[in-house]
Amino acid sequence: MLNRTDLRGQVPSVAELRSTLPRAEYDVDAALHHVRPVVEAVRERGVEAVLEYTEKFDKVRPAGVRVAAAQLTSALENLDPAVREALEESIVRARKVHGDQRRQDVTTEVVDGGTVTERWVPVERVGLYAPGGLAVYPSTVVMNVVPAQIAGVGTLVLCSPPQAAFGGLPHPTILAAAELLGVDEVWAVGGAQAVALLAYGGTDTDGATLEPVDIVTGPGNIYLTAAKRLLRGIIGIDSEAGPTEIAILADETADPVHVTADLISQAEHDPLAASVLVTTSEELADAVDKELTGRVAATKHSERVTEALGGKQSGVILVSTVDDGIRVVDAYAAEHLEIQTADARAVAARVRNAGAIFVGAYAPVSLGDYCAGSNHVLPTGGFARHSSGLSVQSFLKGVHVVDYSEDALREIAGRVVALANAEDLPAHGEAITARFEGERA
Repeated sequence: MLNRTDLRGQVPSVAELRSTLPRAEYDVDAALHHVRPVVEAVRERGVEAVLEYTEKFDKVRPAGVRVAAAQLTSALENLDPAVREALEESIVRARKVHGDQRRQDVTTEVVDGGTVTERWVPVERVGLYAPGGLAVYPSTVVMNVVPAQIAGVGTLVLCSPPQAAFGGLPHPTILAAAELLGVDEVWAVGGAQAVALLAYGGTDTDGATLEPVDIVTGPGNIYLTAAKRLLRGIIGIDSEAGPTEIAILADETADPVHVTADLISQAEHDPLAASVLVTTSEELADAVDKELTGRVAATKHSERVTEALGGKQSGVILVSTVDDGIRVVDAYAAEHLEIQTADARAVAARVRNAGAIFVGAYAPVSLGDYCAGSNHVLPTGGFARHSSGLSVQSFLKGVHVVDYSEDALREIAGRVVALANAEDLPAHGEAITARFEGERA
């Protein structure tokens, strides 16, 4: 079922690997011309435009944008107790992991009388997005809200698309997750119009002010991603999320049942989802293909899974050694990377590029999606080469506070003037010497 690329006996360059490894076609630039009119309309006409596009795209027109507090309370009261217990445990574990990420202010004494303090300041207001398309993601609410709360963000706004099946409200599980986390500002708006409203703010149908935010985080479809790109600068963004990805680096010790189940688990997200197996064992690849036949037919979303596994973004990469496999997965830079090899922990320690790494047979990606304590909002499309997943740091700004005494400035004045003159910016130097005019040289 999976396409194969045989790299055994070869050592392709990084550039060659980047151009030949499976990857979904995901052209955000091509979506910009669809998104620009939406963003401009929301900027000019606010909630009126939001509701028009909501009716067009989501086939429902809510009475207003902000969800009433009573709806959040009701959603939690009616939540399946097993789901509530699972969400509560997910929140506990996420808070435990993210609680250790909070940076402390650090003051460095550069010279006697001269200090620089790096002060970490939380963003004031954040917009968090929870998708509601092919699947519903209360887990994404947890992953966005917990690090923002630990960072100390002033106010949070959760956006999720309204659902015709629920009277124009977001999915009740999303609302329940927000209530569990203490998020009381929830907007029933999705897609590009959600990002635009978060960026520009507006006035709800009842006259209430919808304040703009400073940062928007959370995954979505290509149109939401295009809106993030278009509005970046007006708002900060976490990343430009593309289709989800799993890569599995495995050798002959891996269990084909585990590998197959994990490939399918990512493929059920989306027809563009990528499932890639990098292995030294042709026998394992054959066993996985055999196992896929039965498991894909039996899974709930078999049509979606079949399309994803058969797409150009998925496949098997055969390599000669685990060392070669590490080169391949580093070049691929997967959102999720599983290591299912002998001495998996040591192999994982050598990987540089991945959004998150899952070590051994009993740390599947599904664990990280929900209850490992790690964050599942991760870089896709190879961005893990240079970017990190969502964390407490995503919501903090490092501000340098410079505090020098008169003597400390006097001591360094000549060097500042020399550098200012070297850059032909003499007024910079004069801003120093003006403080000591009248003093003897």
